[in-house]
Amino acid sequence: MLKTLNLFYRYRLFQRFICWGLLFSIVGCATGGVVREPGDFEINTEAAKAYREVKAKSKISNHVQWNAMVQRVVTRIAKASGENFQWESVLIENAEVNAWCMPGGKIAVYTGIMPVLKTEGALAAVLGHEVAHATLRHGKQQYARAMNTNLLGLIFGGAISVGGQVLCKTRECKLLTGIGGAAAGLAATFFTLKFSRGDESDADYYGQQYMAKAGYDPSESIYLWQRMAAAHNGKASPEILSTHPSYDNRQEKLKATLPIANKLYAASPQRYGVGESIR
Repeated sequence: MLKTLNLFYRYRLFQRFICWGLLFSIVGCATGGVVREPGDFEINTEAAKAYREVKAKSKISNHVQWNAMVQRVVTRIAKASGENFQWESVLIENAEVNAWCMPGGKIAVYTGIMPVLKTEGALAAVLGHEVAHATLRHGKQQYARAMNTNLLGLIFGGAISVGGQVLCKTRECKLLTGIGGAAAGLAATFFTLKFSRGDESDADYYGQQYMAKAGYDPSESIYLWQRMAAAHNGKASPEILSTHPSYDNRQEKLKATLPIANKLYAASPQRYGVGESIR
């Protein structure tokens, strides 16, 4: 309780001094206006700064097969999305089972996820899902929501070294708090807050379509979640306790939308099936 109160008072103190415009008046003061959702250019610029910092402070994998696979899958999924982002991707040496796509198409895949996926098609399912978060502007919307609730008051300006470290729970977020300003705010929301359950379901739906348009068998999107469940020994949090849909729920929804994705897959100029095995 004392720690909670201490954090609260520090928050209020910093909030008084740090209420300022996000670059060009994106952010409204805690005691005044409502924050408008930043435009694509604004949020993508800050995402690019954060992404450069992640790459600079991470160990980049030199695994030849996996790097080549990530690059070609990203290229195909990006094209299938129809989004004109400045796409970039990197394979990072990290045992965590994870991948992400920041606003503006800045993608990272962790080496820890590759053995779990088993196939190139499953990687396409993961990247289709992560890319869909970016094309649907989930990160941008999440950032605006966080600003409107003052969640990021601690991480701006002089509060970055204290507030950012308190709020950050992931390695990437803690790495990026040193950037300061808007890029640090983006990092705190992107790497600490979870997308809503609705956002996750939408990303599953559109991600399945992206992989199908890119020429990958969309049924791998279903097998992906079976493998994810197995990798976690079936111990996913109950859906009611998580913003992420449960493994079973995701599989059922993806099975229901599979006929739509199969039509897109059949119409794809090139079909790769499940692609290469991940060795």
